[in-house]
Amino acid sequence: MNASIGIRTAAMAVAMIVIVAGAGVRAGQDKPTGQGFSFRTGVELINVTATVTDAQGRFVGGLTAADFEVYEDGKLQTISQFESERVPVSLGLALDASGSMAGERWAAAQSAVNRFLFDLLGDQDEVFLYKFDSRPELVRGWTGDRRSVGRALSSLSPGGGTAMYDTVSESIPLFQSASRQKKALVVISDGNDTSSRTDVNALRQRIRETEILVYAIGIDASGSPSSAYAAASPTAAPASAPAPQSVSVPSAFPGAPVIRTPPKPKATSPPPSSPSSSHRSGERFNADALRTLTDDSGGRTEIILSARDLEPATAGIASELSRQYFIGYSTSAPKDGRWHSIEVKVRRGNYTIRARKGFISG
Repeated sequence: MNASIGIRTAAMAVAMIVIVAGAGVRAGQDKPTGQGFSFRTGVELINVTATVTDAQGRFVGGLTAADFEVYEDGKLQTISQFESERVPVSLGLALDASGSMAGERWAAAQSAVNRFLFDLLGDQDEVFLYKFDSRPELVRGWTGDRRSVGRALSSLSPGGGTAMYDTVSESIPLFQSASRQKKALVVISDGNDTSSRTDVNALRQRIRETEILVYAIGIDASGSPSSAYAAASPTAAPASAPAPQSVSVPSAFPGAPVIRTPPKPKATSPPPSSPSSSHRSGERFNADALRTLTDDSGGRTEIILSARDLEPATAGIASELSRQYFIGYSTSAPKDGRWHSIEVKVRRGNYTIRARKGFISG
């Protein structure tokens, strides 16, 4: 009898231990305590795509993770991911189909986009196509079927106004469903926005909240070199610099003058104001507004003076996307909805590095 009571008592004690232990595990899961939990929820991976060029504007290859330094808000970060080979791209194309694009410009734009689709993209890349006139229209969503995009493009015709900012704004949510490591948007247009309701400064803020590289190719309607920007000459690398591989870029736009916009001065915080977005019909191409959209992202704006230069312009962007460095680091920045600056440097050598200027944490 006493033995039976002893067995029952021991069993009850074991059961209580199991119950208490289980409650402890559940409490540990439900209550966010401990360093491991904090790491899983408090650290976010920030991806940065860096374009490195030498004093002659040639892409610099052969660099490793050890050659780079990444600073967030002025503090050196630890690089946790690095790719020097080409990574697959989710590429959005936004094509101006307004009335001013009719004729030679439209034919050149179709040819340039088709070359991008069939000759310049990688097999693993995906693409979408927007066209915009007085309003945006998604012609083809994310797909690897280039022929279907080409067929859709051939069915389009230009007419109407220019809703460029609305189109960029509408395209941003599409990148949430993009499946490739790198994300980029290329906008091709020949004039100032005439129809959008989207404010360019608000759009700039939206782009800052993403990892999208934004590129723009503008055909300057005035056709005058004085209306675009003069090129900036990068500083030559010192003799003690390493000798990574410099890849020659095909002459940017052979046979016609091309004006590249200069890089903005470095800043630890965003400038207090941005160019206003004028919507007056017939106004010359607003390169300032485009640079506002592209430069913070790590992309760039190209101003060309002839529709004939569209193909080499798009080829230059495709070449750049293939020769960039893909860098990742973990940030513990608070989710404060504020701008946090990013600066990418190469440890030795005075190269020009173009990368996203920062991110908004939230």
